[in-house]
Amino acid sequence: MFVRNPSYETIVRASFAKQGLMPHYGAALTRVDPGVVEIALPFRSELSQQNGFFHAGVTSAVADTACGYAALTLMPAGSDVLTVEFKINLLAPARGDTLIARGRVVRSGRTLTICQGDVYVTADEGELHCATITATTIRIDAP
Repeated sequence: MFVRNPSYETIVRASFAKQGLMPHYGAALTRVDPGVVEIALPFRSELSQQNGFFHAGVTSAVADTACGYAALTLMPAGSDVLTVEFKINLLAPARGDTLIARGRVVRSGRTLTICQGDVYVTADEGELHCATITATTIRIDAP
């Protein structure tokens, strides 16, 4: 059995900083706890589809990333993570000021980790639940 890496937050934040896509989108880690990661993304027109909503591809990428990093928080030192599979349900148009993806681990195994996540969009009315994701990740050796 693995001993969880006590430096998980530093590792997740360093890995996130190396990504090209999330910084390009303007996304930021807003929570990193064992088994839980939250990412926030302010709206920009470049992230929208033709009706002015956050694009489904953007929503999916942020949800997948939150789940992947939630999984990494529970992995041993020297690990990295890759997504093997995910399914996302788009529940409502993501029209608002900020997209918030909250990923959480359902089961952390030796090799595979199962995660779920929810995506919300904030507007004047508060948070609207706009997507839900189930993801499977695989532990790999860090490069």
